[in-house]
Amino acid sequence: MEAVSRRRGGGIFESLYKVVMRRNSVYVTFVIAGAFLGERAVDYGVHKLWEANNFGKRYEDIPVLGQRQSE
Repeated sequence: MEAVSRRRGGGIFESLYKVVMRRNSVYVTFVIAGAFLGERAVDYGVHKLWEANNFGKRYEDIPVLGQRQSE
């Protein structure tokens, strides 16, 4: 009896199903938005890692490049 009452309350997966996966249009929107946000997060993390590993070696870090010496 306890298992039946616990099952009616649902869980996180049942709630997720009710919100996201019940309609195909909502599910496709969720997947596309998740892919876009995931790509942005990975891009930001890799960019910060690249900058941290190459600090002092980048074009922006070298002050004399692109400047003419004055006479």
